[in-house]
Amino acid sequence: MKTTLKWAARILVMLVLAAAVVFIWKREEITRLMAVNSLFAQDRIVWNFSNMDQLFLNRPVPLGDSTPTELPIGPTATLPAGTDAWITQRALTSLVVLKDGAIVHEDYYQGTTPEDLRISWSMAKSYLSALFGILLEDGTIASLQDPVTKYAPALKGTAYDGATLQNVLQMSSGVTFDEDYLDKSSDINRMGRVLALGGTMDGFAAGLTETFVAPGAQWQYVSIDTHVLGMVIRGATGQDVPTLLSEKIMSKLGLEAEPYYVTDGEGVAFVLGGLNIRSRDYARFGQMIAQNGVWQGTQIVPANWIAESTTASAPTAEGDIGYGYQWWVPIGAKPGEFLARGVYGQYIYIDQSENVVIVSTAADRAFRDEEAHPSNVAQFRAITKALSQL
Repeated sequence: MKTTLKWAARILVMLVLAAAVVFIWKREEITRLMAVNSLFAQDRIVWNFSNMDQLFLNRPVPLGDSTPTELPIGPTATLPAGTDAWITQRALTSLVVLKDGAIVHEDYYQGTTPEDLRISWSMAKSYLSALFGILLEDGTIASLQDPVTKYAPALKGTAYDGATLQNVLQMSSGVTFDEDYLDKSSDINRMGRVLALGGTMDGFAAGLTETFVAPGAQWQYVSIDTHVLGMVIRGATGQDVPTLLSEKIMSKLGLEAEPYYVTDGEGVAFVLGGLNIRSRDYARFGQMIAQNGVWQGTQIVPANWIAESTTASAPTAEGDIGYGYQWWVPIGAKPGEFLARGVYGQYIYIDQSENVVIVSTAADRAFRDEEAHPSNVAQFRAITKALSQL
């Protein structure tokens, strides 16, 4: 009996030591996996959304020797009745409002500060759209009707074989991809675990083999489509997205702080939602877009691309929200009204006719409630209407 107990004790010690060795060896991966599992927890979500660089692999979007451009301060706006209740209900962390390029309202909530670099989530898609338009204009990418496999040959034989660049820009690739954030076994959450464990996003995309409709037949929001756009851009240029985004856009905007991307294990930027930027710097980008791609007298993004990419051209259902090339067009939008949108309440709302840009970031765990998005758009419109009196 004593001998048996001795051996059992030795085996237990060996198992504990082995577990310790595995933890030390895979400590970073395990820590990131734990971060994924608690990313949206009520007691952590606000801090997490401002500190993604402490949770995931990341790389900067360098600004070089650029210096911040001034965002002038305009007359203080009186926001419409109900704004305070909306801020609380939708768990905002920041609100920056520009009118005619000047800040007329700026505030931060839930312990956040102007210096926080906040996760964009899917607002990052609209940044990639702007970069794509520049590369199309200069001929690096030849045509929206090109197949994605022309620039991303690793996708031959996958669900993306047969899809065009326009299909993936419009989220009408037809690729089967479960975007349910609340289902731990969904494709979007499996993708999150790939990031956490240092896997490869290219490999994840190439592993998708099923389609539910033919490319171009139906709109369905599929975030992995944006990663495929990133693969196309890298294939067409031979450069990575952070370098290109810096060269073509970010270094020209006079940002206050160097942004960064969350990356996979190969250093590939998580272009579909991993960009982290200060709220005022989101506003700078939004103002440039509102001015048809012009910033400080320089044409950065082609004006015709902004007009085309923010038009509701995707095959969405009648009466549904509109979608362009990685930009959203709200129901009942007037010309020049569109937005970048990310889960948990991230927005860059633009009304070109009123020259209004509204940036709101949030940690809204109820963002999927039916009234959440309509109430946000209604609030942006109410703020815009109030600004007409300035």
